[in-house]
Amino acid sequence: MTENVIALLKSSFNDLFNEQPEFYYFSPGRINLIGEHLDYNGGHVFPAAISFGTYAAVSITDHPIFNFYSLNFKEEPIHSIPNEDLIFDKKHSWTNYAKGVIKYIEEQTNTTLPKGLNICVYGNIQNGAGLSSSASLELLIGYIINDIFSLNLSQLDLIKIGQRVENEFIGLNSGIMDQFAIGMGKESHAILLNCNDLSYEYAPLHLKNYSLVIINSNKRRELSDSKYNERRAECELALQKLQTKLNIQHLCDLDVNTYEQNKNLITDINAQKRAKHVVYENTRTLEALNALQNNDLTVFGKLMNDSHISLKEDYDVTGKELDTIFESAIELDYVLGSRMTGAGFGGCAIALVQSDKIKDFKNHVHAQYMKVIGYEPEFYEVNISDGPKKLKEYR
Repeated sequence: MTENVIALLKSSFNDLFNEQPEFYYFSPGRINLIGEHLDYNGGHVFPAAISFGTYAAVSITDHPIFNFYSLNFKEEPIHSIPNEDLIFDKKHSWTNYAKGVIKYIEEQTNTTLPKGLNICVYGNIQNGAGLSSSASLELLIGYIINDIFSLNLSQLDLIKIGQRVENEFIGLNSGIMDQFAIGMGKESHAILLNCNDLSYEYAPLHLKNYSLVIINSNKRRELSDSKYNERRAECELALQKLQTKLNIQHLCDLDVNTYEQNKNLITDINAQKRAKHVVYENTRTLEALNALQNNDLTVFGKLMNDSHISLKEDYDVTGKELDTIFESAIELDYVLGSRMTGAGFGGCAIALVQSDKIKDFKNHVHAQYMKVIGYEPEFYEVNISDGPKKLKEYR
């Protein structure tokens, strides 16, 4: 796949900029195996970088102007951004993510980049699918700038800059999981991340004769226009109520028993349900790590199912499309587990499917989804990937 994408980028780059690219880069997307909506609640998440993501062809220019073009938005022109114009501008569309990264890199390094770049990008994860196309782009641009201009920023620096772009430049009050999962991605490993202190450990994914399949609902999810910020506010309300009695900093400081003993402090019923999901999901995530370490995929699959049900009933972020995928998946005896992944409100689900039954799985879910929803889902069979990287020379 990489060779085909590089050939497309090379040809397009030459047409756009009348020169050949000097460098090629790749940044993965991510899935979250379990642990949803915990990163901003001080809990544990369990994501992994995937082999689908965002590619870039790049050349250096003599003038401090950044020229951006995306093969995913062919209706848009080349966006030419002078270094002194790194401000949010709605008409610049996706390039705002890139502008934010450059702006905050320059601030952090107290540097004004002496030259500009021509950058042509292509992503093979659908925008709005919930596989972190925006974080993939942020880490891609950060890696490119850091590499070409030898700024010596750490990967954690770039991860934090990516989150800052989302929070301050774009205006989405998201946690750090997406950027961390992408920036710290490791082939064939998931990452158990403690979002409270950013401690983490890698967990080998030994799926034996099972495979992870991503199912895209094709219901586009626009996080900044969704109820994401509303859910976060409900969690903050629940925390405030609990803090009238308990000395805690985050909802995930609670274990299940303590939550059950004190849940009536949360008088708003929706806020109570959000807190329930958070506390129980944090426990499930730690149990999921233990299950994988013990090679118990059956337990891991059940935890995936329980996670989706909680996201549906307590956090209310699934919707008809994701629920239809989930319900059609778990009725198959060769599927160990399934759940939505990402923030919800559309986007993708994942399923742990017996490898020799993937074709049957796709046919079944496709038929059920068409019957209930009326348009087609998409399926991705992915490998677990390393983080952002410079690709070998292609000439």
